[in-house]
Amino acid sequence: MALAGGDGLPSPTEAAESRGARAARLLRIALGALWIGFQVYILIRPQAPLVERPIHLALATALLFLWMPLRSNRHRLLGLLADTGLFLGAAGTGAYYLLDLGRLTERMEGVDPVLPVDVLFGLLGMTVLLEGVRRAVGWPLLGVLLAFLAYGFVGDWMPGWLSFSGFRLEEAIEILTLSLNGILGITTGTSVQFVFYFVLFGAVYGAVGGGRLVIDLGLRLTGTHSGGSAKAAVVSSSLMGSITGSAVANVAGTGVFTIPLMRRAGYSADTAGAMEAIASTGGQLMPPIMGVAAFVMAEMLQVDYGRIALAGLLPALAFYAALFLSVDLRARKTGIGTIPQSALSAIQPILPRLYLLAPPAVLVGLLIAGYSATYSALVASVGCVLLSFVKSGTRLVGRRLVEFVETTTRQASQVAVPIAAIGIIIAVAIQSNLALKFSTELISGNGSPVAAMGLIVLGCIVMGMGLPTVAAYLIGAILFVPALRELGVQELSAHFFVMYYCVLSMVTPPVALASYAAAGISGGSAMRTSARAFQLGLVCFLIPFAFAFEPGLLGQGELPTILISGLAVLVGTAGWAVALVGYWLRPLRVAERVWVGAAGAAAICLPTGTAPWIWAASALALSGIWILASRNEGRPEAR
Repeated sequence: MALAGGDGLPSPTEAAESRGARAARLLRIALGALWIGFQVYILIRPQAPLVERPIHLALATALLFLWMPLRSNRHRLLGLLADTGLFLGAAGTGAYYLLDLGRLTERMEGVDPVLPVDVLFGLLGMTVLLEGVRRAVGWPLLGVLLAFLAYGFVGDWMPGWLSFSGFRLEEAIEILTLSLNGILGITTGTSVQFVFYFVLFGAVYGAVGGGRLVIDLGLRLTGTHSGGSAKAAVVSSSLMGSITGSAVANVAGTGVFTIPLMRRAGYSADTAGAMEAIASTGGQLMPPIMGVAAFVMAEMLQVDYGRIALAGLLPALAFYAALFLSVDLRARKTGIGTIPQSALSAIQPILPRLYLLAPPAVLVGLLIAGYSATYSALVASVGCVLLSFVKSGTRLVGRRLVEFVETTTRQASQVAVPIAAIGIIIAVAIQSNLALKFSTELISGNGSPVAAMGLIVLGCIVMGMGLPTVAAYLIGAILFVPALRELGVQELSAHFFVMYYCVLSMVTPPVALASYAAAGISGGSAMRTSARAFQLGLVCFLIPFAFAFEPGLLGQGELPTILISGLAVLVGTAGWAVALVGYWLRPLRVAERVWVGAAGAAAICLPTGTAPWIWAASALALSGIWILASRNEGRPEAR
């Protein structure tokens, strides 16, 4: 670090760095405002995809380098030069698409030649994008992208079913950067059309105090009950997660409040972090917003996002109902978890802030009414801005407005860059026919459908270790959905099946990003927190099998079938939660836990209404009657 001058004033080096930091922030604010203005403009006056997507991606990448510069105390000048070069590379690539727009939009793929300028800017754009991926999410996703790129060029040297003709350089540039099949394909289109606007809504809703209201509501609703601190985490994280749509962001937003409360209520650091991690992870599955993967799913299936959100409602309710019951049973079993009264009395009055529930209500209402997800999110965001003027302390003016712009564009850039890069994987997988060949090998190598599905579960979880959920889901959708379709699973159910396990990978050891974030707040061990979160969420791992075998759980079919399916999975997950915790009015014996767990798992996974399902449901009911009839007298020993 440079030393200050002898008179106490900053040294020339420190002064230059301070001026550089101010200039970088002003540039971030200007580009962020430009990006928000551009997104609003294209919603009013849509442009061609080869206009919208390159500009969107260029702004996202340039802002990412401003937000995440290289940091080195030994090579500051080299880091500054690298950041400047990458920033200019991102801007130059965007300018290339704009200046040569006429030729690029009129050229015929596979017919018109790929010019040297196309190769130059194609390589520049991919280099900038890959470095952006490394900074945004780290080496794991970058390694996968480089592996797929290498496979695209050496495909004709690969053995067996992995072999294909491979790419030439000009062919790769055309597919990946000059068409809507690669980097500028479905993933970037999703970021342009959906993701940005919901990130915008989440940022503005948090800026006007909506996030704090959600957390306080959770505390007020559950704080006085047994295990109230953990229940508050479940309720708050489910509500907050349906706004942020990100497990790690959810942990950061709610965990700073709920984890200290759980620690004060008697939970260990590892258990408090684990409860927040699994509760926040489920936010990616909770409508109306869910996570980025849900928007990508809507685009891949070519259905309205409202249809995806509606399909995800019953499984999400089952997820949180099972988690809530597990928390309640553990609290009754151990006798800990109640929030101190001093913490509840410190909560600001809820009633004067209830008007902040209007924007989410507008968002949900517009989605139900059939309006597009993009339009609904923008209207709800405008509503937040208007509501900010109700109180002087929440008005989006001056510094608050600047912070809102910074928050929105920082979060949006960190999402847009990685999911745009996933277009490389999609393009290579499609051109090489890898997805179909992989599913064929998976099915032929496993005689049992359940065994094949088990391998798919393992594949989704392994891919999700260290990758963002949307990245893991996209790779899983390419490789595993065709295999699930071959096994007879309906298309929507197959996509949800893959997405659920990619989401649950956020709490599955050894690499569990949500658990790591929670451990950082609680001060516990990252590995023990991950293991504990996996144990707490184990009851939720059967839910995807339920809608794989019973599409009614995703809202497909007649209303009576949907209602029966929803009730079945709620009862089944409740039974499994009882078995895993080992408590229902009294501690359960091992044989009782096995019996109830087996019946609950069967009620979840077997098709509703079949004879085996009826036997399983009956066994579950008889188990409950038996446990109630044989309830032990006396208080259970607290542990």
